Amino acid sequence: MSFNDPTEEQLAAFAVLRTAGPVHMLNMVRFRERAAYPDGRDATGAEAYRLYMREAAPAFQRVGARQGWHGAFVQTLIGPADERWDVVFVAEYPSADAFLAMLEDPSYRAALPHRRAAVLDSRLIRLSPT
Repeated sequence: MSFNDPTEEQLAAFAVLRTAGPVHMLNMVRFRERAAYPDGRDATGAEAYRLYMREAAPAFQRVGARQGWHGAFVQTLIGPADERWDVVFVAEYPSADAFLAMLEDPSYRAALPHRRAAVLDSRLIRLSPT
């Protein structure tokens, strides 16, 4: 099973968990070899994801978010041996409301088709900095 977008239930659970202070989001993304654009345009998954990141960046910055950590996946030591990730990073948002505002930003929403075309599987895990 692949995961690309949050369900309505997952978003609702995120929205009601209103904690003070920053929210960190652990992102783990696996690309499709070839992007799956509905219009058939040709690109690799990595190319489509780079386009998503470039087009989503203004909304990300408008809500005061930043990328706090970025790393290269090497190996799964505990977990499914066949699980691998092309991109792993932690994004920091000033608050849960800032994250939700980004999701509603028109420029962010316009960038989402590139993410959907690019991503074969992903995990987005909410963390609380300690």
